[in-house]
This record gives sequence, structure tokens and C-alpha cells, in this order.
Amino acid sequence: MKIFPAIDVKNGKCVRLYQGEFSSSEVVGENPLQTALSFVEQGAEYIHMVDLDGALSGTIGNANSINRVIKNINIPIQLGGGIRSLGAIEILLEKGLNKVILGTAALNNPSLVKEAVKKFGAKIAIGIDARDGYVAVEGWKTSSKIEYIDFAKQMENIGVKTIIFTDISRDGTLTGPNLEATGKINEEVSCNIIASGGMKGIEDIKKLAKMNMYGAIIGKALYSGNISLAEAITEGRGIPYAY
Repeated sequence: MKIFPAIDVKNGKCVRLYQGEFSSSEVVGENPLQTALSFVEQGAEYIHMVDLDGALSGTIGNANSINRVIKNINIPIQLGGGIRSLGAIEILLEKGLNKVILGTAALNNPSLVKEAVKKFGAKIAIGIDARDGYVAVEGWKTSSKIEYIDFAKQMENIGVKTIIFTDISRDGTLTGPNLEATGKINEEVSCNIIASGGMKGIEDIKKLAKMNMYGAIIGKALYSGNISLAEAITEGRGIPYAY
């Protein structure tokens, strides 16, 4: 199982939110590039980034910070937040981004996903953020009437290969991921599922690895010291960590 340390960027700084509430943002790093470099030093093989300002505005909001990370980090980086046009996708991929994550755009404009998948294939991932089982969009501010499994199947039918699934009620809470909901989406579709939201300790990583999850995103638990990145990477590979 692949481990993705998370860097959420707001106003050019690394922050963590509680259940997706922007008013709860806590600065955990002044410099996204330095944070990314520290993850690489700890053995990170992938990085997950979110442009929080972009998620709210619908346009890239932290371009300078994001570009610096892409330019100076030589491991695959995936980015979501405010990417809502084919042009924006193309620019980011040309800059060296490994995967573009579509969320709001995927729900509101499925034809964009079709075009993007046709043109860029596996470089297009879909972020499915659920509240009470329904997909939430616009920076998690708006809940739709579409159930997350139904939406996942729609994306699978389009040809999407990777889905990042987040239970919003768990995100940033350090209470553990929603294993039931995450397991269900992993069973219902053939896409690679990356679990996100609420990682509490190394036991969560072990459980997700046993569930044959493709990947897991860890945010607050890394910044708080609840999980060691090196330990998570080792356990994700199915190798017991040498304490």
C-alpha cells in the first residue's frame, strides 16, 4: 500500500483542518517546499497536496507554493483543489505534476472528466469527499444528493483509474478512518482506492493494508507525531516495522 503524506496549502502555508472547516485551520508549516523536503528525507515516495484556497475559489490559489514543490521534489506529486478546466489540468501536468485530482469539477461536469481521461489517462484521479454518505463539493461546503458509491461507479464507467475517498466527518480528527465506508468503495469498484481522513495511529495503516487498499493519505497524524512516516511506509509494504 502506498503512503501519501499530505500537504494542505492555505495562504501559502501548510495547514490542517478539522472536519473540513476552514475556520478551524491550524498552521503546521510556514513553507510547503520545506515540508515536502522533510517528507522526502523521511523516505516519502509520494506526496498528496491540496490547494485549499483553490477548492473554495475554483481557481488555483497557491500557484507559487505549488510550483516550487513540483519543481524541487523528484517524487510523484498529486494535487487537488480548484482544478476545473482542461487547460488547468494541462498546465499542471506540463509542470511535472504526476496526477491531477478532480472533485467539484467531476461532479458538476462529467464531460470534463471524460475529456481529461481520454487525453491524459491514468494521470486523472477523482476525489470523492463524503458527508453522511453523500458527495460534498465546493471545498466541502455543499452536499450533493449523490451517494458516494453511485458517484464512484460513474467515474469507473468513464475510465477513471484512481479515487481518493475521504469521510469528511473523520478528517483531521485523529479518530481513525471510516473503515466500513472505505472498504465498501474498495469492493464496489475496480479503481485504485486511496483512503483519506482521520488516520490516528499505525494500527489504521495496518488495517488498511490488510484490506488491500491501494494507498493511504496521512496528514494531521504525521504533524502531531502520532504516526511515523518511515513506520507507515514500511507497514504499508506489508513488512513489520523494526522498532
